[in-house]
Amino acid sequence: MKIYVSHSTNFDYQAELYGPLREHFSEQILFLPHEKSTETMDSKNTIKDADMVLAEVSYPSTGQGIELGWANDAGVPIICIHREDAKHSGALEIVSDKLISYSSTDDLVSKLRKFI
Repeated sequence: MKIYVSHSTNFDYQAELYGPLREHFSEQILFLPHEKSTETMDSKNTIKDADMVLAEVSYPSTGQGIELGWANDAGVPIICIHREDAKHSGALEIVSDKLISYSSTDDLVSKLRKFI
């Protein structure tokens, strides 16, 4: 399964998101857009070819909103995850019927195992 991971760049995504995903879901083909570089990239075609988009939506991000629009337009399923204390945009409920809140990394991994 090819999973594109979408997120804001306004938090420590390397430690808080990429690390746990690589550790617990290494058998999946994860595309982590800023794993090796923080350069802006053309993610539109990568998203179209993905089996799923996993979106960490705890932090607002215009770029991520664009990516989720591309995924929705291409019919790629979107799973949104967010910290329990984060307020997410109501618009996310239009592009995804899977909004998962989590309290810790362990909680996130446990909940994602049901979908990945």
